[in-house]
Order: sequence, then structure tokens, then C-alpha cells
Amino acid sequence: MKLINTSTIHPFTNLHRNYPRLLSEMEKPVVSAIIPCLNEEETLGICINKIKQTFESLNINGEIVVGDNGSTDRSVEIAESLGAVVAHQPIKGYGAAIQAAVKKASSDWLIMADADDSYDWTNLKPFLDELEKGSDLVMGNRFQGTIHPGAMPFLHKYVGNPFLTRISQLLYKIKVGDFHCGMRGFTREAWNKMHLMSPGMEFATEMVIRASEEKLAISEIPIDLHPDKRSRPPHLQTFRDGWRHLRFIMTYAPNYLYLIPGLLMVFIGLIFQIVLFNGPVTIYGQYIGIHFLALGLMIFFLGLSVTTMGITARVYLVNKSRLRTDPVTHWVNNHFYLEKILLSALLLFIAGLAIDISILFRWLEGSDSMETSIHYAFIASSMIVTSIHLSFSSFFLDMFRKKDHE
Repeated sequence: MKLINTSTIHPFTNLHRNYPRLLSEMEKPVVSAIIPCLNEEETLGICINKIKQTFESLNINGEIVVGDNGSTDRSVEIAESLGAVVAHQPIKGYGAAIQAAVKKASSDWLIMADADDSYDWTNLKPFLDELEKGSDLVMGNRFQGTIHPGAMPFLHKYVGNPFLTRISQLLYKIKVGDFHCGMRGFTREAWNKMHLMSPGMEFATEMVIRASEEKLAISEIPIDLHPDKRSRPPHLQTFRDGWRHLRFIMTYAPNYLYLIPGLLMVFIGLIFQIVLFNGPVTIYGQYIGIHFLALGLMIFFLGLSVTTMGITARVYLVNKSRLRTDPVTHWVNNHFYLEKILLSALLLFIAGLAIDISILFRWLEGSDSMETSIHYAFIASSMIVTSIHLSFSSFFLDMFRKKDHE
């Protein structure tokens, strides 16, 4: 790492402690400014010049890396003429452009922001200060700073961003006030731990969720948001990208998307079956018969399907996407055995079949009430269907669990 002015290390008084100026590191930049770009010729040069001026004022050696997403205007030419490194990314998307730029960057500290001059590239010092203090991810918070008139559409400011942020806070227990701020800093080590994969706008949400899953140190600083300086409309599309963010948030929260509603439906379905097991009942003058039992069975089977999907989704996310483990996944990885589940399903199937056969003989003998025995038949049939469901879903779940201990 190289400081331009080696006699003055202010404002980063501990840079020499955290990053020894060894001969082998003399040319390594202190920080990389990451700019995603797609046809940004109007404002890209403004951003690059601001970054260069900021590096000079802070007396640090930094680099500028532009992740170009296939620009057809003069963006690449402008970036290279101003000394920026260009990382070409043929895969379309905001996240893909940033990933290409980060891969090309050479420093251990990285700060990203858009190329439309809406974020203040001269305000790098607070991000660097937080990184130096030990933060792994430093989030800008536009709502704690100043959102200048015309900088954020009404729906984004008062509906979209607050709603998506609140949903994320509730589902992931993350105390970040602006999930979708495009200006943020992070360390190379944190980046390597997060394993980010989303190519589109949902990349911003994925970064915060993955940082939380990896228990990284996250901090926030107030920043200002200025109006977009471009004459053309932004790449962001309100409803399309809003939905993509919400879809990602829900997909990575299988406990809330599947398990909680699934288990609730299973519970409700079981209540119907228990209450109506011996036949119709009257509650507060209301006759409750076979139709309610059929409804309860449908709710039960739906809940069972949703619950098994949730367990499989959670196991997949933990084992394949390297998320933090949880009790459900731990149990599946260490105590789930396909053979035991299949044996249990077989016993359940036999029990249900035996009840059905018994009911059939009692019907033939005329020794049982049709209305009462049909309730038993429904319950027995549900046992058979449940056993078949467990058999197939267990084979599917077994594909995704870790089997190192077997």
C-alpha cells in the first residue's frame, strides 16, 4: 500500500498500523472506487474527477474501477481517458457489473456508488473511517442524511424503500435503516465471505442479508442524495425491480415464506380431524359434519406440502449457498435418515389401509353407521396420502442434505 504523502497520514491515523508499508505493498491502492456503468457518458467523467480529487485531498493512493455492462456510448472511452480501470461484464445487470469491477480491483477496501452523480463521491472519508474502525460493511443511509428535492421519486421515498426495508428488518432481524442505498463500503475479506451471486438490482439486498448471515460487522453513516444528473430515465424500473427485491427477500426467508404458514395450516387441519374423528358434532348450535372434515384434510395436506418445501428450501440454502445453519438444517444433516422415514411412512400406510379394510367389512356386515364410519374412512385415507407424500418428499430432501457423516 502506498500513501502519496508519507509524512502525513491524517485523516487515517492508523493506516500504518493496519497496513504496514512494506516494499512489496508500496504500489497497492488503499481503496478502490467501484462504479457500475451502462451508457453513462453524461455523468461518468464527473464522478471519476470527484473521486480523483478526493483521493488527492485525503493523501491516499486509490484506484477507480468501472464495471462496464456493455455500454454503446463513450463511457468506456471516457473512463480510460481519465485513468480508470475498466472491467467489461457481458452479463447484464447492476450486480453483475459490480462483481466484475470488484474482481478487477486490487485493494482491500472498496467503496461503491452509482455513476449518475446522485451520490457524493467526495464524501469518502466517513466510509474509510468506519472501515478503519473495524466495520466489514459500511452502509450509507439516505434517510438519515438529506434527500434533496427531485432526488428520489415519491413512491420510492415514502412507499417502496421504507416497505422493503421494514420487511427485511422483520424477516432477518437486521438493524439497517436503508437496505437499498447504492453507496456503501466493504472489505475484501467481507466480500469473499458473502459469496454474492445476484446479477440484478436485488444484489443490493443480497449483500446486506449475506453480511448478516456471516455475522459481519455492519455500520451506517448518513449521506446525501442528489438529483440524477442524466438527461435520460434511470435504469431502475419501480415495479419490476421492487418486485425483484421483494422476491429475493422472501426467497431467502423460507421460515416465513414456507415453514410458519405451512405449520399453521397443518395445525388447523389436525384440529379439524381431531374434533370430527368420531363423527359430526354440534358447536354452539352449529352442525359441523363431513364437509368440514374434508376442508380440514385439504388444509392439512396443503400445509404438509408447504412445510416440506420449507424444510427442503432451508436445507438447500444452508448447504448449497453457505448460509448460517439453523436447528432445522442441523437436524436434517445429522439425524435425518431416508430409510427411517420410509419405514415410518410404510407403517403409517399399513395402519391407514388396515382401518379402511376394517371399515369396509363393517359396512358389508351392516354393523356400523355410514355417517360415522365415513369419518373414519377420511382419516384413514389421510394417513395413506400422508405416507405417500412423506416417501416422495423424503427422497427429494435427501438430495440436498450433507452426508459427510454417513
